[in-house]
Amino acid sequence: MDISVQIIVIMVYALLMVLLAIYFSKKEVNSGDDFIIAGHRLPLIVVIGTLTASWVGSGSLVGGASFVYQYGPLAAIFYFLGGPLGIIAMYFIAAKTRALAKRTVPEMLEVRFGKKTRLFSTIFILLTYISVLSYQFISGGYILHITTGIPEQLGSLLTVLFVIVLAATGGLFSVSYTDMFSALLIIFGFIIAVPFILVEVGGISTLVSNLPDTKFTVTGGLTPLQLIGYFLPLLVYIIGDQSMLQRFSASKTEQTARRSTIGFFIGVTTVYCLITFFVTASIVLLPNIKPDTALIEIANQSLPLPIGVLILAAFTALLVTTANSFLLSMSGNIVYDLYGQFKEKLPEEKYLNFNRVTVVVIGIIAYLMATFFTSVLELSIFAYTMYGASVTPVILAGFFWKKATPQGALASVITGGVSTILFEIVGNPIGGNTILLSLPISIIALVGVSLLTQKHSVPITTDSIKQ
Repeated sequence: MDISVQIIVIMVYALLMVLLAIYFSKKEVNSGDDFIIAGHRLPLIVVIGTLTASWVGSGSLVGGASFVYQYGPLAAIFYFLGGPLGIIAMYFIAAKTRALAKRTVPEMLEVRFGKKTRLFSTIFILLTYISVLSYQFISGGYILHITTGIPEQLGSLLTVLFVIVLAATGGLFSVSYTDMFSALLIIFGFIIAVPFILVEVGGISTLVSNLPDTKFTVTGGLTPLQLIGYFLPLLVYIIGDQSMLQRFSASKTEQTARRSTIGFFIGVTTVYCLITFFVTASIVLLPNIKPDTALIEIANQSLPLPIGVLILAAFTALLVTTANSFLLSMSGNIVYDLYGQFKEKLPEEKYLNFNRVTVVVIGIIAYLMATFFTSVLELSIFAYTMYGASVTPVILAGFFWKKATPQGALASVITGGVSTILFEIVGNPIGGNTILLSLPISIIALVGVSLLTQKHSVPITTDSIKQ
């Protein structure tokens, strides 16, 4: 593919994103709330777009593609299934989240479980999101290396610099609108590319017949325990993901938040099916590539120039906007959940400036972390597990379990997070991914300690906030 055309298209798209960020910075962003949760003013179509784009970042386009390439399309059903199932669960908490109208998940948890739970959940969310942010930068390096030939580390550095500029300028307003356009672009690009790939592989029946036998089995060569270990992290992560819940909080109304999950479900399911198809084709067409780069390579090598460039530009945009989302989310945690708890309250203008400075610092740290990892799939599973074991059980208990207590919530957060780190270091004694142990430990701590420390405790509701 013509490298000069790729560079021009990606640069033009990047310039449009920057201009949009500058526009929103001047027109819409006047406070910390505007910066972190768009002033609770996002319309339905934008919420759907930003939810879809934020979820379908490099964890799906690179990590998910890597899984499909290594284990095949049938096993990928188990890997991806956690996303749509988690979105179904989110339907029942979206309106509640908007009613709370909080800026961060720890701030929301404090309502029911107190300041200690807020503090420790903040710590584990930051550990999760710095990992997520790191693999967005790794993926950016992949794209720029394949499309321009520059070294991967330099590509990651350029991605970091662009993401920091974009996030520090327009906040969630600019991220949400660029998300919407990027989500539409990647879906449109994938759909129009399908006929061309079908011609390349000789049709569906030929594609299936040319797949290696090991990559066309239900398990892909994995044990049932290993499959569950890949399925659970996505499920428990998406349900409680702060980046997703912040978008519900940013919605105009509670009804907008709830209805957005329907469009979110359709968008994510569509993208997952398309990813699986294209990566399955890459197994046959490009049998000796790095699994992480399967989608990038098929767009670069197997599609007509206009379509390939379109997909690569949208791919780049999705990675950038996803990275922006996590930068903004972590900025809110540091400014409101850490600094705001131990220092005096700042004027809104100073909160806004502090958020922007924090974005720059976090971006640099995440880039440095990215230099130590090479597998996006491995890093994404760790991140999903960390969050899913330490934070999601407490979120669900806060909304739905009357007997959950502050002591139980705190025990769940700490044991879930610490056990994830511990088993990642020493290994899982039962085999499979860490979540097979860390999630049950977290739930047992939540239930057991709550039952031992019973006091009057009720689920989070709009009425409890007003009181």
